[in-house]
Amino acid sequence: MLLTLACAALGLAPLPATAQDSVTWTLHPHPAGAGALSTTMDAHRMGVRTFPAERLDRPVDTVSARYEHAPGTTVDVRGQRADGGWTEWLPVPGGGRATLPEATTAVQARLVRAATGTADDVRRIELTAWRAAAGPQADSPGGSPASAQSAQRVPTFRIFATREGLVGHTTANGHKITRRDHFVALPSRRGLSGRGSGEYTVRVCTTDNARCEWAPVWDVGPWNVRDDHWNPGREHWPDLPHGRPQAEAAYQDGHNGGRDGFGREVRNPAGIDLADGTFWDGLRLKTNAWVNVTYEWARRGPWGTVVTPRGVHLNVRRGTSAGTQQVGFAARHARVRIVCSLRGAVANGTQGSTDVWYRLAPGKHVSAAYVDRPEGAPAPRPC
Repeated sequence: MLLTLACAALGLAPLPATAQDSVTWTLHPHPAGAGALSTTMDAHRMGVRTFPAERLDRPVDTVSARYEHAPGTTVDVRGQRADGGWTEWLPVPGGGRATLPEATTAVQARLVRAATGTADDVRRIELTAWRAAAGPQADSPGGSPASAQSAQRVPTFRIFATREGLVGHTTANGHKITRRDHFVALPSRRGLSGRGSGEYTVRVCTTDNARCEWAPVWDVGPWNVRDDHWNPGREHWPDLPHGRPQAEAAYQDGHNGGRDGFGREVRNPAGIDLADGTFWDGLRLKTNAWVNVTYEWARRGPWGTVVTPRGVHLNVRRGTSAGTQQVGFAARHARVRIVCSLRGAVANGTQGSTDVWYRLAPGKHVSAAYVDRPEGAPAPRPC
């Protein structure tokens, strides 16, 4: 009891009362391939080694990590939500812990190495998870009504976008950039999708919302790497307003002496990078510009993953047929939130033949023939 009170006084989650209250498992990052799904080592950004999710027999909301600390390395964890989506990645320092935003029965970990780090020196990671707080149950779809309503009010922020380019280079998640590629970079790894995945997807639109693209987050940048400005309780720069990237504040107002988190002089206010295809084809931008950005994973409700042939991206239409105006793209692998469903022209795609269309935003529709909806996820309501 005294230990619990001491933890509360320090703002820490209490330890599990007994060994039976916790679940422990071990990861072996080295040698490469020992349980690892993917490994990237980009000398200019970071390396990420992601491990398979651990399926647990009880709900947990707190995860601690023990590992031999190597300079420049961190373990991140996340939990799977009831609707099949994932929380953001949260860093867990060696000997420390992370509190997930809701209870879960699946926890995934990854090892992150900064450019100067030595991830190969981390030989063993021991993770322990337990339930420390009263909150939404892991088996309650969408959590509590209050949390679901709050998540639906995820704001859209006006952010300055730059074109990433860098064809032939490798992103932070290990993707090799191709010509007219479709993805984005955000200045925090908390919303970094795995290679070939879109669990963290943004909706990025021109300021008049005439054109939009739903694109996965596959890189970190352009200026900072720990600036999750879209979160009310952002990891760094808590003195800045919710939704304002630090680079924008540095460029416009001299925040941090006009420098980013690495001490570099900020020469534009960019808070998002767009791959060439997203920049030129999705939004049809001609130069760096302000855009409207919505962080799709922060919302609740029905969702699906865009499944198209390699190199092909799903047309977003004003109406529910191929004859209506094309107003953007939903990139291959993007995870899109579905506002509602309606009937339209029959389309034949990777998911079969159907006359069902999904509305993703006002005046923005995609054919369900190319959207894979996970089993058990909430069903879209009729429009």
